[in-house]
Amino acid sequence: MNIANQPTEGKEPGTAHTIIGRHSPGTRLFAHLFSYLFHPLFIPLYVTAFLAFIHPGYFSGFSVSGKKKLLLLITINAVAFPAITILLLKGLGFIESLFLKTQKDRIIPYIASGTFFFWTQYVLREQNYIPRILVAFMFGVFISSSAALIANIYYKISMHAIGMGGVVGLFLVIMHQNTMLMTWPLVLAFLLAGLVCTSRMIVSDHRPKEIYSGLLVGLICQFAGAVINL
Repeated sequence: MNIANQPTEGKEPGTAHTIIGRHSPGTRLFAHLFSYLFHPLFIPLYVTAFLAFIHPGYFSGFSVSGKKKLLLLITINAVAFPAITILLLKGLGFIESLFLKTQKDRIIPYIASGTFFFWTQYVLREQNYIPRILVAFMFGVFISSSAALIANIYYKISMHAIGMGGVVGLFLVIMHQNTMLMTWPLVLAFLLAGLVCTSRMIVSDHRPKEIYSGLLVGLICQFAGAVINL
């Protein structure tokens, strides 16, 4: 009898632990790849690049060097600082794993990342020439990290799902503003969200409710950010 298909002690049926043996090494490799490429810390960088270099209107008055400086600002404040904080926490022994596998490990990173996200949206808000859509997005990122911190008290909500839900939510906001034909960007966002969330089910111990609730949190927080800032 294949014990890989038996439920892990202490885990509910339906978690990734119960199906880990059903996936080939190649499938798991691609699942890990998508998990790394679309790590939630990278989402602000990807979204900023989309708004600055692909959307035809929001940053049309910016030079290429100006767009690159903006990307650098987002990279430092919303990507590098949270990542360095996690590395320091691991080095000092405050967390057990860089992958934040437990709810306890996620508490301080949520607080630290939320602080950096709030600072980033504040800096952007104070620059009058920055399009409000980016301010709204980063504010949505901040409140989604705050919501994740609260949810973490009860269960290990998926950070990857929150990130992808945020992308879908922002693209829906842009579609509502009617500033760009969003058919293909939305199709791609839904496709990537499905692939990333499926990947998390394959290579992590997330339950379906942790994935679905993450998507919903990311989506709603972007809507809230748009309502407050646009």
